[in-house]
Amino acid sequence: MKRARFAEEQIIGILKAAEAAGNIREVCREHNITEQTFYRWRRKYGGMDVSEARKLRDLERENTELKKMVADLSLDNRMLKEINSKKW
Repeated sequence: MKRARFAEEQIIGILKAAEAAGNIREVCREHNITEQTFYRWRRKYGGMDVSEARKLRDLERENTELKKMVADLSLDNRMLKEINSKKW
């Protein structure tokens, strides 16, 4: 899995710096990111604090685990239905 170059804390700091500076291009140049990346971060983390970003990360991780559990249970259910449908 690709490792993120910036942590959530750093991203929120960059967003706040851009808000304070008012010049997005300059902030992007300072931190060596593209404007597209900045706007993607702003859409995801805009208006968040560091604690809220951590909660978001934890919720996304939990959601991923739950989706895997549902997929496994669906597969088990399908296999059991297939076995029960056959005549012995």
